[in-house]
Amino acid sequence: MLDKSIPYFNVIMKRPAGTPIPNFLLPEGYSFAWFTEGKEQQWAEIEASVSEFLNTDDALNYFRIEYLPFLSELKQRVLFIQNEKGNEVGTITGWWNMTEGKRDPSIHWFAVKKEYQNQGLGKALVCECLNRLSLLDGDNDIYLHTQTWSYKAIGIYLKVGFEIMKEESFSQYNNDYELAIPHLKKMLNI
Repeated sequence: MLDKSIPYFNVIMKRPAGTPIPNFLLPEGYSFAWFTEGKEQQWAEIEASVSEFLNTDDALNYFRIEYLPFLSELKQRVLFIQNEKGNEVGTITGWWNMTEGKRDPSIHWFAVKKEYQNQGLGKALVCECLNRLSLLDGDNDIYLHTQTWSYKAIGIYLKVGFEIMKEESFSQYNNDYELAIPHLKKMLNI
């Protein structure tokens, strides 16, 4: 869940090339599953459940416009966690952004349904995504844009080798480091 009780500021993170990928395993009863046609509804439900979108319909419309035109890429870049009943409970997208004509690997839309949080699913999901990005895009810097509202996710990103950038950015994202860091220090004890 996003914590909208704190101010919103943009946060840019980078995982430098060559950083070893930790091995956080899924707890028993959970499994990974890659996107297949029709799973956009599950993606939208997960993202809406953590308040990334106002509702599932908004999330679904976003997905259809931004990602569905890249169906072959989706099948190897959108990852889910399924519970023992085969229901999707978390997702992450290993994608890219263009920065001055250069394609930067990046993480988009990481979420785990609230009732499944604090079980280690997020760390395992991020690490599996990093492995896939490394396989598809090589050992390159990996970026992500997030916000202060997602400080719990930032804590996971820090554990798997991402660094908060003071000045650097990628694509069209603003970097609000000076405004964000006091809140992150308080929330994450960094």
